[in-house]
Amino acid sequence: MTSRATTSAVLTTKHAYEVVVIGAGPAGLAAATAAAIAGKRVAVLDDNVRAGGQIWRVGFGAAHEDRERGRVAEAFTLSGAELFSGRQVVDVPQSGELQAWAAERQVLETFQYDKLILATGARERFLPFPGWTLPGVFGVGGLQAHVRGGYDVRGKRVVVAGAGPLLLAVAAHLRRDGAEIVTVAEQTSMFRLALFTASLITRPRKILQGIHLRMELAGVPYRTGCWPMAVEGMQAITGVRLTDGSRTWMEPCELLACGFHLVPNTELASLLGCRIGADGVEVDADQQTSLAGVYCAGELTGIAGVDGALIEGEIAGLSAAGNTASHLHAKRDAEAAFGRAMARAFALRPELRLLPAPETIVCRCEDVRFADLKARSTPHGGWTDAKLQTRCGMGPCQGRICGPALETLFGWRNASVRPPLFPIPVAAMCSAPQAQEELSHSLSQETTR
Repeated sequence: MTSRATTSAVLTTKHAYEVVVIGAGPAGLAAATAAAIAGKRVAVLDDNVRAGGQIWRVGFGAAHEDRERGRVAEAFTLSGAELFSGRQVVDVPQSGELQAWAAERQVLETFQYDKLILATGARERFLPFPGWTLPGVFGVGGLQAHVRGGYDVRGKRVVVAGAGPLLLAVAAHLRRDGAEIVTVAEQTSMFRLALFTASLITRPRKILQGIHLRMELAGVPYRTGCWPMAVEGMQAITGVRLTDGSRTWMEPCELLACGFHLVPNTELASLLGCRIGADGVEVDADQQTSLAGVYCAGELTGIAGVDGALIEGEIAGLSAAGNTASHLHAKRDAEAAFGRAMARAFALRPELRLLPAPETIVCRCEDVRFADLKARSTPHGGWTDAKLQTRCGMGPCQGRICGPALETLFGWRNASVRPPLFPIPVAAMCSAPQAQEELSHSLSQETTR
């Protein structure tokens, strides 16, 4: 008996490089530049249209306000490394090979490599509280991205709240774009901020950056030890209820930009099998992970800012090219120490774990309520049990949004990362080389029966 099977055709393309870098933010660009200058054939894959990552979101096509960004962009352009933009890495079928989906061209591409450098950066941590799913509530960086894409905030009242130095930076950018910043609410206490500022005495440039941002926000209240409790409104946000622990008040606004610092993007590293620690992917002195030939750089190894990302990227690029980078280790270690100080300063206060009401949605993709998850927070419970019982973390974002929240609320960590890392057409998976081989083998067996 003979049978036939057909699938929708999706083009596949193969590439081979000595070094492949995932992520075109500061760390990825620095890594690619160093490896390319050392004589290696380098490819950089990034899911955005323009290079620059989340930190340099404006991209290299706009006027360069930041001289460092311009310097890195020029060095990358001159290095000879090739940029593949609009690529999402979705699978690692075998060692030395990965697959990336190019949505615009509907092409599944295979990239073969000798050495791999992960520079997938970080994303915002969101914490659930009543009303946080209402229209008008954005992530801090998310709102900035929308504005860069054309979203008009002129004349709109905006509350910026959460944790971390990103609050001031985004508030200043929004004000330049015409928004009325009602207040900036930082959950960290003034005491901790003062200690952190004092630790920067040997880093005058960072202190000056902070002073410059405060000057840009002259007249805007900057409230420390203050955090959002709930968002008011029916169809859209009308205000934010804030508290400092002793009193609670309402701040009328049209938009809330809220984010509680950053967390590393470790999904691809987990899929590869890299060892993940409490702060991110674990690396050695040369930025090599627990897997030989696989390196990590930037926020993926711990949140430490642009300077740390650049130096780690350079070390990873040199190491992947087989060159020594020991002369950069002391500078890298100093930036890592800054990152640890920042983590201590902006550590989340315990009150934030008490914000969700029973009916508050925690997993937005699957509409999973806090009460449903609370019922699973037993000594023998965990995220796996919650997934099975509630589908939490099984939606399109694959736990990227609710995952850090679940870790904060219950101490759960996602123990299961599976391909594809991002949603892609079924036809694309069927067109992958290994799928075609399996299909061909299956058809061959059917034919010989």
